[in-house]
Amino acid sequence: MRLVKISEYNHHTMVLAKPIYDSKRRILLAAGRTIIPKIKIRLQQMGIRFLFIEDEVSKGIHIDDLIDMPTWTESIGVVATFHNRVNSGLTPDLQELQQVVKKLIDEVKSRPILILIPASTMPKELQFYAHTVNVAILSLITAKKMNYIERKLHDLALGCLLHDIGKMITDQYEKHPEIGFNYLRNLSQFSVVSAHIAYQHHETMDGKGFPRGLEGDDFLEMAQICGVANYYDNLIAQDQLPPHDAMEAIMASADQLYKHSIINAFRQSVPTYPPGTKVMVNGEEAIVTQINKHLQRPIVKVLSNNKELDLAELPTMMIYPN
Repeated sequence: MRLVKISEYNHHTMVLAKPIYDSKRRILLAAGRTIIPKIKIRLQQMGIRFLFIEDEVSKGIHIDDLIDMPTWTESIGVVATFHNRVNSGLTPDLQELQQVVKKLIDEVKSRPILILIPASTMPKELQFYAHTVNVAILSLITAKKMNYIERKLHDLALGCLLHDIGKMITDQYEKHPEIGFNYLRNLSQFSVVSAHIAYQHHETMDGKGFPRGLEGDDFLEMAQICGVANYYDNLIAQDQLPPHDAMEAIMASADQLYKHSIINAFRQSVPTYPPGTKVMVNGEEAIVTQINKHLQRPIVKVLSNNKELDLAELPTMMIYPN
């Protein structure tokens, strides 16, 4: 199995490895199906940009560390319902969201490595909500590396799932953190820490963030974690950067936008070359077959001779996106 751009899908050589969902989270096309050209065009019109597929190149490759898809899609649905109720002026169900937080924490704590499903595998109507779920997961795996206790993981995940709730209330982009904060802090039994994550997730150490231009350590570490996760996922989902390039941008922000300790924990927690990724290794085309303890130095198979190389044991070999 591997992830490919929908534009690269070839119905002669590829079949779906994971289902495709419609805007109501119903299965539109099941795993094992072939996508004929006219359906491919329709999926592109729906805003779907990536697919999980099986082909000869990825034969025998399993992405065992992929987040549980039912958990992911259910989380998206609950987050979407919460945001839509706020947008409609209705009272949202915080208890249902708390259950999602618990499931995501359990998922992260039970996995030594966790690979995300890109928001762009979903129709455009769900990508905003898929992004918030991915930000929460990225933040949780980073905080896990930083030895956060359960209570802090809960507050972090809740704040991340609702970090953009202000966008449901205002169209003024630079005001959405403050407006979201004011909404959340008035919700019954809502953590003030989680509300501050929504308030501060666009602040940066250089004082050039918003809405208050906080500097240095003047804002919450949890908000910085959310900010890093939000920045990374936006680079992939909106700017369409490969994960490796997005990680390079994150690493360049250390001690400028975010604390080095957070960036380091993030880098050690987020694999940028998931199994199935086509890469170049010392000028030869290869495919990632496994992730090892060194997340940025995976095990690859050279396509010209099927030779497997553990790049963690070969530090002089260069790897970069194909």
